[in-house]
Amino acid sequence: MAQQFPEGFVWGVAAAGHQIEGFNTQSDLWFLENIEGSVFMEKSGIACDSYNRWAEDLDIVKSMGMNTYRMSIEWARIQPSEGVFDDAEFAHYEAILDGCAARGLKVNLTLNHFTSPHWFGMQSGWLNPKAPAQFAAYCAEVARRLGDKVDYLITFNEPNIAQLLGSLDLPDFIIQANIRTLAGAAEKAGVEKYCASNVMLEEDYEAYTLGMAKGHEAAVKAIKAVLPNKPLGLSLAMFDDVLETPETDPSFRDAHRENIYGIWLRLAKNDDFMGVQNYERVIYGADGAVAAPEGSRKSGFGNLLHPGALTGAIEYAHSVTGKPIMVTEHGINSENDADREWIITESLKVLQQAVANGLPVWGYTHWSFLDNFEWIFGYGPKFGLCAVDRQTMKRTRKPSSFVYEAIARSNEV
Repeated sequence: MAQQFPEGFVWGVAAAGHQIEGFNTQSDLWFLENIEGSVFMEKSGIACDSYNRWAEDLDIVKSMGMNTYRMSIEWARIQPSEGVFDDAEFAHYEAILDGCAARGLKVNLTLNHFTSPHWFGMQSGWLNPKAPAQFAAYCAEVARRLGDKVDYLITFNEPNIAQLLGSLDLPDFIIQANIRTLAGAAEKAGVEKYCASNVMLEEDYEAYTLGMAKGHEAAVKAIKAVLPNKPLGLSLAMFDDVLETPETDPSFRDAHRENIYGIWLRLAKNDDFMGVQNYERVIYGADGAVAAPEGSRKSGFGNLLHPGALTGAIEYAHSVTGKPIMVTEHGINSENDADREWIITESLKVLQQAVANGLPVWGYTHWSFLDNFEWIFGYGPKFGLCAVDRQTMKRTRKPSSFVYEAIARSNEV
């Protein structure tokens, strides 16, 4: 019999407000989606209508055998204009949190899952020196009003996403579309520079990273002043960065790691835990990434899939930070649900053995709960354990959700 995961292991599914709620009209990304010639292939619109269907969604999460729900709260709803908090929106999120409690679901709450208020984008986002204090004030208010109803807190979801995607040599048409989108936004908003954290120009990477890093530190301080005992961290997008051969010079790979993860891994050393988000493996030669071996499994984005990728990313994150790890996202973009069954089962087999050998991982969260709005790619990519009919919004569990349910209920693969 296989050794089980530790008692009390977190089994969860993940979702993000803008991607499932619908009509997040006060946000920066809603504004960008509606710019003429936007980089976004589709507008989010109604999304999955989870703003209204949240109770149904939580019933499905519970039926899947989960003990935890990872969700985000939308800063743009909570604070639609600078300095003004919306009591009705706080009540809405409080109802969702109470709904989780009523179903025996713990809550892993993300405070910023890419989207920010439109007013924040108009002020140049994280390039604005006031941004860390603005974010900390929002986080403190959430901690005061809702903190006793959540179990874990994450400041930022993938604050390194722009650098990570940039390392994949984005096609020029996407780069030009980003430039066009932000220029159009600045013109439409009547400001010199409009910024958003997942539509970013390479020239802003470094300054934006420093702004968000200061924002994390300010938010941690503000939250801990209210909730000193709640586990708090950040989640990082990570490849499993492996060398082509044991003899390969690691210099390029290591420089890549420093550029994309370095500042965040150093910050995580001061947190309670770290969230790792992994979807693929990248193989490095001495001069850069090399092609995946012929016949390799790949995701719908063409990225290399490997059962050991998740554990490899975790091992690196833990080796640098020394912190316990929660898998805050893992999954696959695929129209073929058998791929999803395979990546869940095989990845968790490797992780289960690593945990048995002492790797301090205390939770696994699958991305995503629903087929939802996938940012610039619109509704094309399919990451969900549940399909969503785009006309009726009906949710239908995929076979992979039952495979995952069996693992979660037995606490072993």
